[in-house]
Amino acid sequence: MVYPKSVPIAVLSIGTAEKNAPEEKFVSPRSKARQLETESSSTGRVVAQGRSVSEQAASRVVAEIERMIITGELLPGQQIRQETMAERLGVSRLPIREGLRQLTSEGLVRHVHNVGYAVARLEKSEFDQIYLMRAALEKEVLLSLPVFDDAALGEVKDLAVEVAAAADSEDYLLMRMRNREFHFAMFDRSPLQLIVSELRRLWTLAMPYHAVYLYDPEGRARVVREHDEMIAALSTGDNEQLVNLMNLHRHGGEAGTSLMLRAGGATRPPH
Repeated sequence: MVYPKSVPIAVLSIGTAEKNAPEEKFVSPRSKARQLETESSSTGRVVAQGRSVSEQAASRVVAEIERMIITGELLPGQQIRQETMAERLGVSRLPIREGLRQLTSEGLVRHVHNVGYAVARLEKSEFDQIYLMRAALEKEVLLSLPVFDDAALGEVKDLAVEVAAAADSEDYLLMRMRNREFHFAMFDRSPLQLIVSELRRLWTLAMPYHAVYLYDPEGRARVVREHDEMIAALSTGDNEQLVNLMNLHRHGGEAGTSLMLRAGGATRPPH
């Protein structure tokens, strides 16, 4: 075969190699956790191997602060003192600063000149935008899902059982964490991983506000019931019905949280 002079053979060979490469087998997030050093099972962040010590330290800082935000240990608007955080995490202030800069770029933390860093506090208009983006992105992700095999479906079912158990015991924090894992056990199997990464960021932004609707017994029962309905659609490969159910599910959480935002912000969830 004669290649055009303007096209480097090395470039064409890359395309050939990709075409002949074996299809990569999906590995669930729980399996990846056994292979890599996962900094926080709740955030999904992983410290990459082969990086410098300072980069790994900054990644650990990002994962730990994100975990604190998700669990409500750090509340919206709460100041993050670098000295205190460095002492708590056992690192110098350099990776703390680098981690806070990254979290600021992601919108999870905000920096005020001469004041410092604080957890981002959402205005109602910002919260509404998050849910608008979630609706659009989750639709595409759910429509792209492959047929789940028994192992994949079993993982989702197991998480639904854990959500229900946390609801029964009124463990609001555990219920929020398992609820997030339940949804990303589905999202993570989509081939649209750039979109899934953005969804993870959007979920994290709104997580501190999610506890409010779980205080209501009917709200907890609704979440459990709707999870079961989504599993039924997932088991038959009915992705369009899955989208419809997710829209209803999301709307229930959005309505309760919007009421709390209008009332004046987040409160620390009971444990």
